[in-house]
Amino acid sequence: MGRASALLAAFCLFVGGVWAVATTTWAPPSAVAATPSAPVTTAGPSPKPSASATPALWTRSTLRTYLVAELNRTDPGVALDDLEHITRVQPQVSRFCHPVAHDLGHAALKKYGSFGKAAAFRNDVCGSGYLHGIVEETLSQSPDPVAAVTTLCAPQMSASCIHGIGHGAMFVSHLDVPRAERLCDRFGQTYQVVACSEGVFMQLFEPDEDDPAALAQLPAQRLAAEPLYPCPEQPSIFQSACYFYAPIYYLQTHDYVNHPDSFVQALRWCLNAPTADGQQSCTRGTGSRLLKYNVDRPAWTAAQCEAAPSAWQRPACVGGMVSYWNVNFHDKSARTKLCPQLSGEAAVACRSASGGSTSAD
Repeated sequence: MGRASALLAAFCLFVGGVWAVATTTWAPPSAVAATPSAPVTTAGPSPKPSASATPALWTRSTLRTYLVAELNRTDPGVALDDLEHITRVQPQVSRFCHPVAHDLGHAALKKYGSFGKAAAFRNDVCGSGYLHGIVEETLSQSPDPVAAVTTLCAPQMSASCIHGIGHGAMFVSHLDVPRAERLCDRFGQTYQVVACSEGVFMQLFEPDEDDPAALAQLPAQRLAAEPLYPCPEQPSIFQSACYFYAPIYYLQTHDYVNHPDSFVQALRWCLNAPTADGQQSCTRGTGSRLLKYNVDRPAWTAAQCEAAPSAWQRPACVGGMVSYWNVNFHDKSARTKLCPQLSGEAAVACRSASGGSTSAD
């Protein structure tokens, strides 16, 4: 029991990452009329934190407090611009910028009381976490979240918005995975169910710190006792996302900050998955976490991928790095900005995962 409590305490310090990024501008039909006429982004450069407000190193708690206060004092556009600036100045903030962006989405909906008004300030910084937070908060306030699941993202039905639905499904179900999966199953197309599943399992392995009911539902003992739980038990359409995000829990409970060798250990741990597809998704997820937690040292990150125990894991791990780069910077610049920082087989794998020729440009 002591070990489970320690794991749960460690889990509460989670930092995270996302998966799908929207590429189209959208707002649900019911929200269009409520959208303010002001432009989505604020005029002029965003104000930067004052010297007295800027700590030597931001933590998730201090950054959340600062940016939510800024959002309430100004608007979400200012806070999101500031989050992007801070993330570039202090790369370690990338470890938790996604959940902080979720928190800004929650705060925006509470401030404006309208999905459309909050979404008008949308910024895809930190893997579209702001949008995901708006969706979460909307579902949590909805008198009928089951009906809202399939209508909230209409008509565009972008993968990023549906990913947010997955987060929201877990938010309203307090980490009840089967219940959240039933909500995802209400979507009619496979890509929609998959996008929703990604939000479900990202939320499972990285629940909101301010949701004690969800944290109480965290299956800490099962996660500690059974490698890759609950992924093998999931319906096939949900397994890939589960395996991809499972390394979040492993790395946090193995104190990756003070034990950097835990990344290679996680790659070995992925081989416990009972299927080849599960091992592949887990390996890619570890590569994604590697870069997320070490975005300021990609060459070191690639070296961890190259130390994977199985040869096939090495390009898969680098592929996970590429996926995170493209999501975090909401573009497809990995080939021109990430790959040139790597060398040898890692550089080849990076160019391959980025599309096009494996030769250097």
